[in-house]
Amino acid sequence: MTIQRLNVEDRYSDMAIYNGVAYLAGQVANDLSLDIMGQMREVLGMIDQLLAQASSDKSRILMAQIYLADISDYVGMNEVWDAWVSDIKGHAPPRATVQALLANPKYKVEVVISAAQK
Repeated sequence: MTIQRLNVEDRYSDMAIYNGVAYLAGQVANDLSLDIMGQMREVLGMIDQLLAQASSDKSRILMAQIYLADISDYVGMNEVWDAWVSDIKGHAPPRATVQALLANPKYKVEVVISAAQK
């Protein structure tokens, strides 16, 4: 089987698709002036776009990994997440959330997703 890569740069690709599964790179906000809720909304919007490019959507997520720079942002992050998954009742994906030192001190959240194609 062929591996398809999207938005390939020198260091990484935004996504690799193999054997019917899309593997997204960690997604971080572009607008680093936003609070946790703003950054999370932006990241989830980016994920929606990438999943659409892979002929998938959030109801097909196999695993979500959420990295928070500060675990005290957990409540705000969850508020945005809960709104995002509210329209896929019965399809909320498995998820792990941890506190981690992120690559840029202005990043508040990074989300990694794998999802099945339709």
